[in-house]
Amino acid sequence: MAKNTGDDFRRGAVSGRTQFKRPDGLWQKRDEHNGRVMEVKQTPGPFKGVAKEPDGRDTPKSPENWDK
Repeated sequence: MAKNTGDDFRRGAVSGRTQFKRPDGLWQKRDEHNGRVMEVKQTPGPFKGVAKEPDGRDTPKSPENWDK
């Protein structure tokens, strides 16, 4: 499980989530298991500790593997 350190970084990755950059430049999270899009980050930069799509660490249930 990922944990905040209080020093502006996170230890570990958030599991079961990926993030992507929308055409408007904001970052949005996606649930790897069902593909549902989740919250949009309103402040600059990506979410901390959430894998970007595609990143090579994706699980068999990630969006890149849905058609397989």
